[in-house]
Amino acid sequence: MSTITIRRGTEADLPRVHALIVELAVYERAPDEVTNTLADMQRDGFGPEPIFGFFVAETPTQGILGIALFYTAYSTWKGRMLYLEDLVVTEAARGTGIGRKLFDAVVAEARRTHAYRLKWQVLEWNEPAIGFYKRIGANLDPEWFNGNMTADQLQAYACDPAVEAAVGHNA
Repeated sequence: MSTITIRRGTEADLPRVHALIVELAVYERAPDEVTNTLADMQRDGFGPEPIFGFFVAETPTQGILGIALFYTAYSTWKGRMLYLEDLVVTEAARGTGIGRKLFDAVVAEARRTHAYRLKWQVLEWNEPAIGFYKRIGANLDPEWFNGNMTADQLQAYACDPAVEAAVGHNA
């Protein structure tokens, strides 16, 4: 494999980034769950209020082989933290050290932004990823459950009308 370069992602990288996200969804047995579009990613990553950043791993001959997408989050107990949303390496390039280089880039970003914590999730059946995180000495906490609501659940949820009106007036 040619020399691997790690760099910050650009808007021009988004088509390949989106393709890697779809590849990850297939690997994670949820191919129909990706509803994010290129337009969404352009707006959310490069619009007037960017909410995520990413690094890419590439070679001169093969192009982008992996990504690490992250965003700033906040812990009420610890303060600023970085959240690693996804670390994806295309299947053919796994086991070549690209994942470690991308993880290193995210750790460096956490340090650069003075984050007090780096967080991420890994599926309980993803043994290669779990093995990677264990090898680097990361904590995999079995005590916390992950909560989420889908777009449909968000729409169906009954908010207190006064609270929702107050939030809407401040937007």
